[in-house]
Amino acid sequence: MEPVIEVGGLTARADGALLLDGVDLTVRAGGVTALVGPSGSGKTTLALALLGETAPGVRLRGSVRVAGVDVVGEEGPTRAARDVRGRVVSYMPQHPAHALNPARRIGSVLTELARLHRPDGSGGTDGSGDSGGTGRAGGAGGGRSAAGREHAAGALRAAGLPDDPGFRRRFPHQFSGGQRQRVALAQVLACGPSVLVLDEPSTGLDTVARLRLADRLTRLAADGYALLLLSHDHDLVRAVAARTVTLDRGRVAAAGPTPEVLPAPAAPPPPVAATAPVRPSGAVLEARGLTAWLHAGRRGEVLRDVAVRVPEGGCTAVVGPSGSGKTVLARCLAGLHERHRGHLAFRGEPLPVLRRRTARQIRGVQYVWQEVRGSFDDRRTVLEQVARTAVRLRGLTPREAERQARAVWERLGLSAEHTARHAASLSGGELQRAALSRALLAEPGVLICDEITTALDSVSTELVTAEITRLREESDTAVLWIGHDLALVERLADDLVVLDSGGVVDSGDSRTVLGTPRSETTRLLLRSRHLGTAGPAALEPVPPGVQRKEHLQP
Repeated sequence: MEPVIEVGGLTARADGALLLDGVDLTVRAGGVTALVGPSGSGKTTLALALLGETAPGVRLRGSVRVAGVDVVGEEGPTRAARDVRGRVVSYMPQHPAHALNPARRIGSVLTELARLHRPDGSGGTDGSGDSGGTGRAGGAGGGRSAAGREHAAGALRAAGLPDDPGFRRRFPHQFSGGQRQRVALAQVLACGPSVLVLDEPSTGLDTVARLRLADRLTRLAADGYALLLLSHDHDLVRAVAARTVTLDRGRVAAAGPTPEVLPAPAAPPPPVAATAPVRPSGAVLEARGLTAWLHAGRRGEVLRDVAVRVPEGGCTAVVGPSGSGKTVLARCLAGLHERHRGHLAFRGEPLPVLRRRTARQIRGVQYVWQEVRGSFDDRRTVLEQVARTAVRLRGLTPREAERQARAVWERLGLSAEHTARHAASLSGGELQRAALSRALLAEPGVLICDEITTALDSVSTELVTAEITRLREESDTAVLWIGHDLALVERLADDLVVLDSGGVVDSGDSRTVLGTPRSETTRLLLRSRHLGTAGPAALEPVPPGVQRKEHLQP
């Protein structure tokens, strides 16, 4: 079968930096090809090039063909590129906030995408979509609207989400990070493309949802889609990808069958017998009886009577399925989510919402969230913005603040060359570390980390965890760690809280909770943690003329 994607000698430059250097890549229908490599190696630049798009200031040269259409030539992106976007090739960005419109309900967007890009759903909008799939259907416009709604419902099911009207009426901010990731995948599928380019699709997913994602990707490939998977999650890659290409500093460092490029890792050592660690008794940060809701009038309850405490120098981890309330808990503690009741305290004093906190409280409780791209201003360098934390909260001079920022920057694996760049020219993993640097410059008493390693490769993850361990040991910084990586939780956390449906279902010493779980939620998370041990399913290319299924069951 002819390749669906053909990339030859692709080069990308920005501000004198060489982002891609003579990259060659081939992707065929009916299978998954993975693109792996360190943060900043050029994966996202290559993915955007398949649509004939670039980040601001990036210049492309070389050859990119998608389904026989030239989208990039020696002079850069071609005019023909716009004809393949959405309808032939769809791209899901690493951070779903880039793809989701915060002012529109997801049902209206999915329906509109289906009408715009599918041959049986053209005709633009007719005003019925904003109801989330409950508009009138009549005449030709109604037929298009009905077809669009059906495609939207199928896309939600294929992404592992409910397709009921109430769900489609929700706005992006009413979902967890993992749910937003799947909504972004549904938007890609609603367009009806033949090529899917997925940038870190497992970001923000718990172990169960990640296992189901692997199954969905395998089914999509079996249905005839060509999938290019960009990921730091090597277990996911081993589970679904037949071929893997490794990028390093913009060049192809390795390419071939996945078992050869990414051999299975050594078996982990047996767990250490559970023993209760010695922890300080005083809580730096504490929540008791915390209940939170999404809507006015206490409607849409997302947390229910939650209790969590973080001792000085200690690390308390919070895990649970996507949508269980972990990020809402973090936002309540950071003062960003105001619709809650209960007792919050920092060093024994009541902790109000952010707009009423003192400078000492703001400095003392720093929050690093999962999707950091929107927190950076493109008009200033990232280093300026990182250093400003120390100027405003600690009173340092700009010069001293920048000196300290560079020191933290380097410990997290970012080079001096990155300091003069703007946010748009940094990768997701580089921005994540810049956001962590910004919080660390406040020298907080408590650091709230919400999925801060999901965009990082293994080397960068080790640097981040080493820095957090250093802070705990040298400065007694307390850490509230929210994540889905149970291996990291085992390494970092003294205590563990498991959330499900907004309530605490397991809590205590982390080794005890993971070693002898009391709840079915914890047991299910543990059973689903391992991927990639059996390799990808055998997927035969779909012969020409065979119709792909439009609606996949999760």
